[in-house]
Amino acid sequence: MPPLFRSLQYVFCCLAMVFLVGPILSVIPISFSSASFLSYPLPGASWQWYQKVLAPQPWLPALKNSVIVGTGATALATVLGTLAALGLARNDLPGRSALLGMLISPMVVPVVISGVAMYFLFARVGLTASYLGMILAHAALGAPFVVITVTATLRNFDTTLVRAAYSLGASPLHAFRTVTLPLIAPGVISGALFAFIYSFDEVVVALFIGGPEQRTLPRQMFDGIRDNIDPSILAMSTILVGITIAFMAVIAYLGRKPGGRGA
Repeated sequence: MPPLFRSLQYVFCCLAMVFLVGPILSVIPISFSSASFLSYPLPGASWQWYQKVLAPQPWLPALKNSVIVGTGATALATVLGTLAALGLARNDLPGRSALLGMLISPMVVPVVISGVAMYFLFARVGLTASYLGMILAHAALGAPFVVITVTATLRNFDTTLVRAAYSLGASPLHAFRTVTLPLIAPGVISGALFAFIYSFDEVVVALFIGGPEQRTLPRQMFDGIRDNIDPSILAMSTILVGITIAFMAVIAYLGRKPGGRGA
């Protein structure tokens, strides 16, 4: 590749990153403002909005709900997505492409449509305004991320290792636990992190399914922006940006490991 073309490619990537990430990072300095309202340039620096975020109400209960729903949805999505990916990895599975399209359809269908459909379904079975309904809804939306990452990992998986374990007398469950799962663990963990990030940031389905007791952090932020623009929202947004960056760093690290998505 010519040096000039490589330099132009590097500059273009940097400009694209600034265009995409710049607006997100711009909230960080404003979250340290000493003003009583959103203003720029900053009149001074202060921790007042972070102190408000750490107060008992209203942010900590919403953060607790997001952790509960995100953890439950991630666990369920990881199990279902991994099992689905293992089934799709079989060459003799009929209609594999159609099944894959159906499994990842929640990523394609607008989330508003998914939220309305889940609301009418869960209302019939009494799962609206409940933690179980929120967990099931977010698991259904997060499972496609697990399916994609685990399926990509299984493309480089050597199936002869499993057959060798069978020849030595291992049961299918024992072979999966001791051979398959350790090798595809980076892909499983990456998918689980994606599912958790999606659940932690999701707001549309939370508006349809969740009740007052299941108010998650993104919903609390949405309500705060709709009622009055509270600068403490920027402080919580900065915390969420830090959490997301940490998770993405872990995903990038796992993608570089043998057996990961980047293998």
